[in-house]
Parts: sequence; structure tokens; C-alpha cells
Amino acid sequence: MNNKTETRDRYPHFTQVQTRWADNDLYGHVNNVTYYSYFDTVVNCYLIDRGGLDIQEGKIVGVAVETMCRFKKSIAYPETVEAGLRVGKLGTSSVRYEIGIFRQGDDEAAAQGHFVHVFVDRASNAPVPIPAPIRAALEAIAAGAA
Repeated sequence: MNNKTETRDRYPHFTQVQTRWADNDLYGHVNNVTYYSYFDTVVNCYLIDRGGLDIQEGKIVGVAVETMCRFKKSIAYPETVEAGLRVGKLGTSSVRYEIGIFRQGDDEAAAQGHFVHVFVDRASNAPVPIPAPIRAALEAIAAGAA
């Protein structure tokens, strides 16, 4: 992901996220660490809804190993933001999600970044291949997928 501001049309999947009162910091805008919770929300909602990830009983889970965010514009409570999601790189046991956070109706991202998951066996914490249903869901939103 480069330094250029991302646009809405580059993301094949969106989830709306309602900001909360507690998201704002003392400067009156959403605090920087809160964007990572938005990233986590769009990624995990997608994995659960489209990939069948079982967060309670599943033997395989995704563990975050890297995150990054670039801030372009402020957002503040009580805005509803739209989190765009695509897959930038898909490996055997890992995936790099690319996320754009958009003010409702804006074409340019207010923030953009990435989030890397490594899929592991819950009991041993050892990396494992991404399960087929999750892989299929990820392939559907891969950068360049039709």
C-alpha cells in the first residue's frame, strides 16, 4: 500500500461501523488506536459472515501479526464510517488485508492501512493452511479479483 490516498472503488467489500462516544479523544476526534478496532471489526465480520470462521469453537483462528494505519482526515463521534476491505496478499497460512476507513459518502479514505493474520491451530498456536471456506471468501475480495 502506497502513500497515495485510497478511493472507495478499490474496495470490493464494505461494513458500516458506528463510532461511539468513547472513540473520541480529548481533541474531539476519533483517537488513533480506535482505527485498529475498526480494522478488526471489518476483517472479523467478513471472516465470520462469509468465511464461516467459528470464533468460539473453531480449531483454527487468525492471529494478528502486523498492523499499520495512515491517517488522512479526521472523523468524530457520532459519525457512521464505512470500512472497505480487500485482500492484498494471500499466502498458505497468512493473509494481508488492506482496509480503508471512509466517512459516509466520501470517495477518499479518511484512513487506510493493513492488517496481517496468520492462521494457527488454536491448541498448539502453530501455523496451518487457511481453511478452504475462508480461503474462498478471501479470494473473492483479492485485489484484482473480478
